[in-house]
Amino acid sequence: MLTETKPITQQAPAPKSPLLEKILPHVELIAAGICGLLILTGWLLDHYHSEALSTISYILAFIIGGYAKAKEGIEETIENKALNVEMLMVFAAIGSAIIGYWTEGAVLIFIFAVSGALETYTMNKSHKEISALMNLQPEKAWKVMADGSVELIPVASLSINDRILIKPGERVPADGRILSGETAIDEAAITGESLPVTKNIADEVFAGTVNISGSVTVEITKNADETLFQKIIALVQSAQSEKSPAQAFIEKFEGAYVKVVLAIVVIMMFLPHFVLGWSWNETFYRAMILLVVASPCALVASIMPATLSAISNGARNGILFKGGVHLENLAAVQAIAFDKTGTLTKGNPSVTDIYVKEGYKKETVLLYAASIENHSNHPLAKAIVESAAATIQKPLLALANVQNSSGWGVTANIDGVEWKIGKADFVGASEAKSFHASIYDQLSLEGKTVVFIATNDEIIACIGLKDIVRKETQAAIQLLKDYQIHTLMLTGDSEKTAHAIAKESIVHEYIAECLPEQKVDHIKALKNRYGIVAMVGDGINDAPALATAQVGIAMGGGTDVALETADIVLMKNDLPKIAEAIKLSKRMNRIVKQNVVFSITVIMLLIISNLLQAVDLPFGVIGHEGSTILVILNSLRLLRS
Repeated sequence: MLTETKPITQQAPAPKSPLLEKILPHVELIAAGICGLLILTGWLLDHYHSEALSTISYILAFIIGGYAKAKEGIEETIENKALNVEMLMVFAAIGSAIIGYWTEGAVLIFIFAVSGALETYTMNKSHKEISALMNLQPEKAWKVMADGSVELIPVASLSINDRILIKPGERVPADGRILSGETAIDEAAITGESLPVTKNIADEVFAGTVNISGSVTVEITKNADETLFQKIIALVQSAQSEKSPAQAFIEKFEGAYVKVVLAIVVIMMFLPHFVLGWSWNETFYRAMILLVVASPCALVASIMPATLSAISNGARNGILFKGGVHLENLAAVQAIAFDKTGTLTKGNPSVTDIYVKEGYKKETVLLYAASIENHSNHPLAKAIVESAAATIQKPLLALANVQNSSGWGVTANIDGVEWKIGKADFVGASEAKSFHASIYDQLSLEGKTVVFIATNDEIIACIGLKDIVRKETQAAIQLLKDYQIHTLMLTGDSEKTAHAIAKESIVHEYIAECLPEQKVDHIKALKNRYGIVAMVGDGINDAPALATAQVGIAMGGGTDVALETADIVLMKNDLPKIAEAIKLSKRMNRIVKQNVVFSITVIMLLIISNLLQAVDLPFGVIGHEGSTILVILNSLRLLRS
């Protein structure tokens, strides 16, 4: 479910000076750099026998470089009542200083500070999408008052049904519907689509998009905290805060591991002296090396930076994940079920065929039919009107006596001639099915809806309409097949229509005449057959199935319920993005495995080398902290497209 968020204007932080804005994200890196300079200064002073000054330089390096991580470690220890990796590093650095290894202890702090700065960099990159979005929505809007005047008011004070004026070049402050005016809107911030979209009366506009050409008056349809814009922000925020199962396990494992390491280090401080005959200095020295090399820094950093980088990459490319768990699960999906209408298809019927009886002109028949259907709100009627507008350069006729027969068709009287437009049974079933050499059966087999046109009970034309399959559907399904993923279409349409659409969409199988509650049963059956299953949909009736599947994927242009129920949202309604999301998920899981195997291998090698007295503290520090940095850098590769 989407987390509840406050309007942007309430979330915006207090203004900071430009210099402070630039410095804040890099504080940890700056501290690490100063720490490195102090270590170099200490080493030079030590080289020239200024021990007191070199010690002061090293102490400053400890404080400046280790402050952030030590503070974090102490706060987490107090909050969770358990030791953590940060505390291990603090103990190791202090222990190194106690036995006189100031340089090694300072280098440990320095590399630990660098790895911390890299982690912060990863987190800042993942927050970048939110920061960029928050800067897109204006804080004020032009409200149209009751007397027609306009007043500049805060966006937060707008309410549903308020009217606002949006001028050319301004950003849309809230979701709404155009009441007057015509314009082109740049919706790249919401959908990622680079080309502007033409908007007319009754069309929807979204907060954060840009009004390019004309002034429009818009009626607010959603409160500031309910806009699509806010939902995108909420999606990214929830994704960043939710941990994947692997990350949760690592963090749980970390607490127990730290206790074990500390216990072994305490034993190591005494046992080798009595059992192996090591000197006290050597025993304590090896215990400090063990404290450094056994710390699971690299292991802890194996997952979260990778997950955040992948979520950031997805958000930048129009794929919004609600959490690391869904990103992790996606790689294991074996079957995907698709809703038909609005998912595999465009969701709106279009005219595909027009057959006219000999002696009648196609343009004239279409003009009369569109003029009659213009009085109906039925999707098929709208499709006929749109087809006429696109092909005939004539205005529609003004008609006054049009009658709707709900569920059947439309009747009108034009110049004394009765026109009927509708189903076969409405105009005469037997005549309709024999019209034009049984064209009705042919169009039905192609999954098309057939509308007949009759004048004075004589059928003169028929129109075939179909919910057109998206042009990218076949490519998207083929990409999934390349991943050996089984595809299934679920639809409430008839067997003939479902068969035609499934064949055109190249899905493996389909289930027709499927009610919303039956979709849930089919998803459960699919889970029994394949294990991990995803569901893709866009409507209210898809919400139960989206919730039942292990991974629910919603089309960005779908209903609010579908968006809230789903685990992943495709902002551009772009089906091939599913394959991209799977590729990103597999890539993330592969990098996480690389990180885990590499970090465990390095830890084991360093521990064994220390027990064999084959590694000194400087090399232990470099090997351990260097592996942490390499793991984080490997994770940052996921930021690349």
